[in-house]
Amino acid sequence: PVSRDEAAAAVGLARSTAAFHLDRLVEEGLLAVEFRRLTGRTGPGAGRPSKLYTRAAGEVAVTVPERHYDFAGHLLLTAIEEATRTGEAVAEALRRTADRAGRALAAGGGSLEQILEDHGFEPRPDGDGGLLLGNCPFHRLARQHTEIVCHLNLDLLRGAAAGAGDQRHTMVLEPGIGRCCVRAVPRRGSRARHPEATDQPRPPTGTEHQPAPPTSTEHQPEPPTSTEHPSGPPTGTGHQPEPPTGADQGVAGFHESFPQMLASLAAKARQLSRR
Repeated sequence: PVSRDEAAAAVGLARSTAAFHLDRLVEEGLLAVEFRRLTGRTGPGAGRPSKLYTRAAGEVAVTVPERHYDFAGHLLLTAIEEATRTGEAVAEALRRTADRAGRALAAGGGSLEQILEDHGFEPRPDGDGGLLLGNCPFHRLARQHTEIVCHLNLDLLRGAAAGAGDQRHTMVLEPGIGRCCVRAVPRRGSRARHPEATDQPRPPTGTEHQPAPPTSTEHQPEPPTSTEHPSGPPTGTGHQPEPPTGADQGVAGFHESFPQMLASLAAKARQLSRR
């Protein structure tokens, strides 16, 4: 254990400055504190116990960029133990172990993006609805044991996506320079807007391009003649009081784009009907 006076003398700081920083390290859990009289005296007049600092029992590791080699080692050893107990292949046990661990990462809630961020993968949008992972927490192991570690990573993140209930992404292996070997690509049909549903012209529905509303002179009591086309414009002869003739039957075969021919045939039909 080290006292405030000893720490201050070791680093060349004032005692009050050293005490301030020592207590901050205690607050962060990096140091532990005990109180003891350094003179060995006891009883009245022995003075106040000194505050002594010692290294905390917990482990502390800081890496930049973020790395989690201890986590990878834990997964690998768990898989080996399980394979030894069950007799299955280690690779299969590792896949199952990584999937369970990924689901456990998502147990605290949050989106897939937040889970990836919290565990050092540094997700960023790829501009196409997916995610690139800017950091691999197992980088050095992945370089030395690429196939094993990258598949571990893939199963871990698939488990995390499933645990988070993410329906927008699919985790795939897609190694690239300067990023993780796993990438989150958008699932088919996950986009909110489909061009074919809104941007493409719709086929005729059968109700479009209906004839203009009939005028008051076209509503005659007689039923429609055979010259009327259900979807063509009024010809002016379809509701005539004359009974249908052979000429009228022939008019029905012509397209409405020939108005002059239709008018000539209609005139002949009226002449025949008066004879």
